[in-house]
Amino acid sequence: MTRTPVTDRPIGGPAREEGAAERWERAVGLFGEKAYTEAAHLLAAVVEEFPEQVGPRLLLARAYYHSAQLRRAEEQLREVLSRDPVESYAHLMLGRTLERQGRAGEAGPWLRMADALSP
Repeated sequence: MTRTPVTDRPIGGPAREEGAAERWERAVGLFGEKAYTEAAHLLAAVVEEFPEQVGPRLLLARAYYHSAQLRRAEEQLREVLSRDPVESYAHLMLGRTLERQGRAGEAGPWLRMADALSP
C-alpha cells in the first residue's frame, strides 16, 4: 500500500505515513471546500492504488471537471462507465464534459442515457 507523509504533524514530532483511507477523507474535504485541483491530486493516488473502485474514480472525474481538466475528466468517466455501465451520474457528467469541450453532438447520447437511467 502506498503511503504519503501527512503534512499536519506536530512540530518536532515524527512524520507518519498517510494511508489511502486518510487520503480519501482529506480529498473529500478538499472537494467540499472547492479545492478541486488539490482534491484531484489526492484522488489520483487513491485511484492508482485501488483502480477497481468506482467511487474514488467518479469523484476524481468531478474534481477534474470542476478544475477545467476536461480531457482527464472524460478519460475517468469513460473508465467509470466501462466498469459500471448503469452509473447514471457518470453518463450525465460525461455528457456535460463533452458539451463543455464544444462536442455537443457527442454529448447527446450520454445525456439521454443519463435521463433514461435516472430514478
